[in-house]
Amino acid sequence: MRNISDIIEQHLKQILTNSQGVVEIKRSELADEFQCVPSQINYVISTRFTVEKGYIVESKRGGGGYIRITKVGLDRNKSLHRTILDIIGSSLTSREAEGFIHRLLEEQVISTREALMMRAVVCSDILALPPGVRDQVRASHLSAMLVAILKG
Repeated sequence: MRNISDIIEQHLKQILTNSQGVVEIKRSELADEFQCVPSQINYVISTRFTVEKGYIVESKRGGGGYIRITKVGLDRNKSLHRTILDIIGSSLTSREAEGFIHRLLEEQVISTREALMMRAVVCSDILALPPGVRDQVRASHLSAMLVAILKG
């Protein structure tokens, strides 16, 4: 059985698909619809609709406030290689790396096998280093793997 976060995520993704990649919601209305607390909506949006996963989230607070979620594809007009390296940057947490690998897989930039290998190389268990250094090494490893894959 799926949990409420999964259900809310799927609902928002369905709306995004039907509305050509942009959705504006009122947090309280969505919470009422799913009979949950508004902080549950915040949790779903902040953990499942991140830049690494291909989303831009904007919010306006106040009486007429809203949350706007925009699905952003990889910029194929720009060099895909350059776009990916810009997103990765010089440091990447384990969660960010996982989100980014999932996005590349979802957009069919990499295969399932390549995603599994990337996950194995960038996981925290393998990188037994201090956190700041670990995040830099993770970004470097992921960037190097993607450069090799995209050139191949």
